[in-house]
Amino acid sequence: MLGFLKPVLYVVGLFLTGLGAMMLIPGLVDVAKGDPDAEVFFVSAAITIFLGSMFAITNRGDASRIEPRQAFVLTTTAWVVTPLFGALPFAFSSLEMSFADSYFEAMSGLTTTGATVIVGLDNAPDGIIVWRALLHGIGGLGIVVMGVLILPFLKVGGAQLFRAESSDKSERPFPRFTQVVAAISVVYLALLLICAAALWLAGMSPFDALLHSLATISTGGFSTRDASVGFYQSYWIHWIIVVFMALGGMPLTWHVRVLREGRRALFADNQVWVFLTIVGGASLLTALWLWATSPTPAFQALTLATFNVMSITTTTGFVTADYATWGTFPIVMFFLLGFVGGCSGSTSGSIKVFRWELFFGGLRRLAIQNIQPNRVLPLYYNARRVAPDTIFSVFSFILLFLVTFGAVTLAGAALGLDFVTAASGAIATMGNVGPGLGEIIGPAGNYKPLSDEVKWLFSLAMMLGRLELLTVLVLLFPDFWRT
Repeated sequence: MLGFLKPVLYVVGLFLTGLGAMMLIPGLVDVAKGDPDAEVFFVSAAITIFLGSMFAITNRGDASRIEPRQAFVLTTTAWVVTPLFGALPFAFSSLEMSFADSYFEAMSGLTTTGATVIVGLDNAPDGIIVWRALLHGIGGLGIVVMGVLILPFLKVGGAQLFRAESSDKSERPFPRFTQVVAAISVVYLALLLICAAALWLAGMSPFDALLHSLATISTGGFSTRDASVGFYQSYWIHWIIVVFMALGGMPLTWHVRVLREGRRALFADNQVWVFLTIVGGASLLTALWLWATSPTPAFQALTLATFNVMSITTTTGFVTADYATWGTFPIVMFFLLGFVGGCSGSTSGSIKVFRWELFFGGLRRLAIQNIQPNRVLPLYYNARRVAPDTIFSVFSFILLFLVTFGAVTLAGAALGLDFVTAASGAIATMGNVGPGLGEIIGPAGNYKPLSDEVKWLFSLAMMLGRLELLTVLVLLFPDFWRT
């Protein structure tokens, strides 16, 4: 067993060492501001780097040949342990957060959920604000790398469709995995810088522009303000964030292909256009409802609807208004959009568009075969034939997602939550959306009033959702641990 875990612990140790090094950045920010919280980050960095280095040194070996079983263990272990150490600056800070609050905040940042327990962000130490944004940046890029390089080979819910190294050489964006990681990292960084520059030119301070850019491209949703993006009464800022939330909700590998191949690659991935169609249709319906049922001018209604629909669908979690006051139709719309998500290979969470495409394509095939049993009706996706086991894995994933959603909702109710808070909190955390519904965790609320037990439950839900459920749940089967 120790030999099995050695490469896992080695890689986790490297992760922690890198995380500790990142803690020095907000520490230096606090030093520049003269904030005494600077020592919080230096102490946290020292602890994290020391223990991470010990893990790496004592388990040093060849991690390039990690087997699928080890990849499952590594992925889950990394996403349990990393928030544990990422929580240290919150726990040691002047905000006096409990460890349950600190772990929740760190898990929310790394999984790019954006649910927060911090009240008074406008006056919080700059180092803490920077650390929250950095957690989004670290988690966002890590999620994409995991989605492109690891999950396809584990065949999680049909993710094998997006394997970076296809058997068809024409499908490969680059011949090596390291080149794929480098390319998506460059695109990710470029989007961050362009978004930050645009927000700065639109009127944000350089500090706020950079941190909101990190939260936008990672589709995370941590803002520097309690009122989120609604603090900025600027159409330019709102529409810039809409555009970059959309780009963050698209596959980074798709961006790479468009940059390399030009117009020819625009239609290479059907899920991108289905995603934009869903967002566009939901935005238009919500805008018409808002315009017809309130004295809101047409353009303002369109801006409010598009921003918040895009934010929920991409699981970013920014808000510009309390849409819970718009009426029953928008509330139900936003609740259902929480189950959609963005594209595979993006930083978005939830079920994701490509699975819904295959799900409804599979339903159509089943319906036709009931009428014409002898008819051979293959299912295609992006001009490639989809194998039956892939369709089965997609159906299984969606069923498992809904069952887990029901279990988290039931557990939340057992811990004292009302139905709206329990159900919306379940999808908001499992789908990595952020804001839920109701008076407590709605768009105008916060997760702070929840009990520690509920926060641990929702922290688990965030991890399960981000790791696509099966990656974690497979560890519970005895067969997995048999040699």
